[in-house]
Amino acid sequence: MAVPERPSVRIERDRWGVPTVHGAADADVAFGVALAHAEDDFRSIQETLLATRSRLGAVTGVEGAQLDYLAQLLDVRDTVERGYTSLDTTTRELAEAYADGLNLHATRDPDGVLHWGLFPVRGEDVVASFVLLSPLFFGLDRTVGALYAGDPLPPDASAATTERSRGSNAFALARSRSADGATHLVLNSHQPWESTVAWYEVRVRSEEGLAFNGALFPGAPIPLNGHNAHLGWANTINRPDLIDVYRLVTDAGGDRYRLDGEWRSFERRRMWLRVRFGPFTVPVPRTIERSVHGPVLRNADGVFALRYAGMGEVRHLTQYHRLARATSLDAWMDAMRIRAVPATSFIYADGRGNIAMLYNAAFPERADGFDWRAVLPGDTSAAIWTKLAPFEAQPFLLNPASGFIAAANNTPFRAAGPGSELDPTAFDDRLGIERVETNRIARALRLLAADPSITEAELEAIKYDTGYERETLLGSQIAEVMEIKTDDPALRAAGDLLRTWDWDQDGEGAADALAALVIAPFNRANYRGLPEPDAAAVLREAVDHLQMHFGRLDPPLGELVRLRRGAVDLPLHGSPDALRAIGWEAAKDGRLVADFGDSFLMFVNWSEEGTVASRSVQPFGQSADPASAHFADQAGMFSARQTKPVPGPP
Repeated sequence: MAVPERPSVRIERDRWGVPTVHGAADADVAFGVALAHAEDDFRSIQETLLATRSRLGAVTGVEGAQLDYLAQLLDVRDTVERGYTSLDTTTRELAEAYADGLNLHATRDPDGVLHWGLFPVRGEDVVASFVLLSPLFFGLDRTVGALYAGDPLPPDASAATTERSRGSNAFALARSRSADGATHLVLNSHQPWESTVAWYEVRVRSEEGLAFNGALFPGAPIPLNGHNAHLGWANTINRPDLIDVYRLVTDAGGDRYRLDGEWRSFERRRMWLRVRFGPFTVPVPRTIERSVHGPVLRNADGVFALRYAGMGEVRHLTQYHRLARATSLDAWMDAMRIRAVPATSFIYADGRGNIAMLYNAAFPERADGFDWRAVLPGDTSAAIWTKLAPFEAQPFLLNPASGFIAAANNTPFRAAGPGSELDPTAFDDRLGIERVETNRIARALRLLAADPSITEAELEAIKYDTGYERETLLGSQIAEVMEIKTDDPALRAAGDLLRTWDWDQDGEGAADALAALVIAPFNRANYRGLPEPDAAAVLREAVDHLQMHFGRLDPPLGELVRLRRGAVDLPLHGSPDALRAIGWEAAKDGRLVADFGDSFLMFVNWSEEGTVASRSVQPFGQSADPASAHFADQAGMFSARQTKPVPGPP
């Protein structure tokens, strides 16, 4: 596999190993991004691309095979094959240059290749990764999983009143609210800290004008968030109702479905999942079906079809590239009008002093006469939407009088404080805009509104805040645990301790560790739409955990919650749904080892003169290689709530 190098490409790494990739053309930069990222985490990139070819199960087993199946069900490869030639030349050049960079790295590091059937990677593979992963950010995988298993469908986020534990925070502060007269933007993503959707920090510079500091996911040729000299944005996951499920009426044999009084045949094709079991790879047959609605799934309750935002879309990379090259709000909004990115909210700020929130979603244009939050009748084409609602239908907030915007996986109708919010009644209910609240947004809005002149240090303190609001769903659940009446001495002692808690997970209170173990199961159930856990059972489990592993109810929070990688083992403060969001898995020694929550973090500001500066940090380091000096060299900063300067303006 001969791959030509690109002489203009130059990769410079700072003391933390973060690469700045230089190139003559934007495509040269994409080539260099592939080389740099592959040096640091070749495995995650390959896993992303293997899934688009339905070959991940041959490497990772059953879990990977599930994503392989989803790629087939969503028709990812055929979607790309149909749409790739319609992409503009620049987008294809970016994708193909990135693929070339991966192919070159594979020749240099043959021992790192997971599956030689992946190579040579093509531009189509790069585009396919966006097609596969984009709908997962608004929960399509959960809906598919429920239909496949015959389980109840996930609750509709647009109607839910529950809180969410996962996602991100973002903040924008206007000059009118900032003590230094600068415009501030805070990127505070909450993603897994490793694998295929872990952020990778990178800086890109091309002689064609692409100059951007930010982060990307494995498989992406350019940064997906961050800033250039003129503007920047942060993303938070939003969950509008972008998925519709149809119950199909089939004939006696199940081979045809009825639509508008006529019988139609399903499109069917046979596929083979290759699943690794120990040393063996076993072929597992599956049949993929489609109707005019979209992918079809069968279970004991019937035959169902799916329709979701972004079906058939392949222009994600086009949109991100134009966003990164935008130099004004108008140009940035023009890029957003492409609408290839089907969901995620964007919080925007720029050097001219503008701040904005776009509740970005590829909303379907739905007809009257149907309950769009319920399972829809599949036998009438009137329920099958074919185009998007107008771009202007999306909630958009520009330069609110409050001087600040915050987002934390919540309804867009709470983002800027009283007197500056969008009016929910101005938006069509058929859009399915979510109404959820989180502790994080309640906390952020209270802290931002309380300070008319916010310094940079105060904004940073708000971002790292570990407090909880009593007037939230989670707050009421914690209060319920506090009020448990019991004859059990251990639970009484725990209740007495919990009632001393100051509603802050800053690590300074004796009850913080107990509170963390109480918060987590409630928040998990809220996020997943599961029944609320029994309060006494939650407290009992927390008590048993602490007594078993610490012999006491009041160990310091930093002894319970840990940041671990390699030889690094550090304390962390924060908990689920705090602005300093930390998620974890319990280790054998009873410590809660963080693996999710605050991940790529960037503070950006534009001075009154419009000059940009930024600082950033990651939980671990730049490399996934345990032998690298950058495997965990940012962990100490992350634990101590410190950041590193991003060198020079882009």
